[in-house]
Amino acid sequence: MKFTFVTLFPNLIKGYFSESILKRAIEDEKIFIDFYNPRDFTRDRHNKVDAPMIGGGAGMLMTPQPLMDTLQKIKETSKNAHVVFLSPVGKPFTQNDAKRLAQKEHIVFVSGRYEGIDERVIEKHANELFSIGDFILTGGELASMVVCDAVSRNVEAVLGNSDSLSIESFEESLLEAPSFTKPTNYENNEVVSEFLKGNHSKITDLKRGMALCKTKYFRPDLYKKGITQ
Repeated sequence: MKFTFVTLFPNLIKGYFSESILKRAIEDEKIFIDFYNPRDFTRDRHNKVDAPMIGGGAGMLMTPQPLMDTLQKIKETSKNAHVVFLSPVGKPFTQNDAKRLAQKEHIVFVSGRYEGIDERVIEKHANELFSIGDFILTGGELASMVVCDAVSRNVEAVLGNSDSLSIESFEESLLEAPSFTKPTNYENNEVVSEFLKGNHSKITDLKRGMALCKTKYFRPDLYKKGITQ
């Protein structure tokens, strides 16, 4: 699977893929990463990619021409490119989106800067528009990496143990149950005794009950959704 990042600051992203699981996924050719900088496509003699907003407003906006030409170039070389814009006004990104997007052949992440992107670029090229939360970042690069990471781990063979995907948070509208490792007693805090007895049926039931409690406490919205399904 291929991921393309359209960004004015590719170095902000490159380092994230130089370590750990995603580095190994690239080395094993499970995923591929490349970058396009809209500044390389600008026709402005001063190499500018931003301008004041028409109608007034604080800050600058990314102008349409560099981004339009960048995305047109990508689509000319990749007919199956699925273009995703990251924006606070987008649809909330979920685990279901991550699993669905993991089936795509090529995803292009467009990272805005300044006060955002000229809307005409989004109208012409966006296949989907996502938000990672109700807050504002200085640019879309972090959001692009978040979505890419979530999608990548759902690509076949990227994770060492694919079974771990089936027991993660947000499956069945529940948060993942608490987990423990050795030592069984740490600073007088014991691991749940049932976990030590080897009865996997009881452990499964207990974990589900704990997941329900955890979800009800931390994410009542998910809990209500789960019990109505």
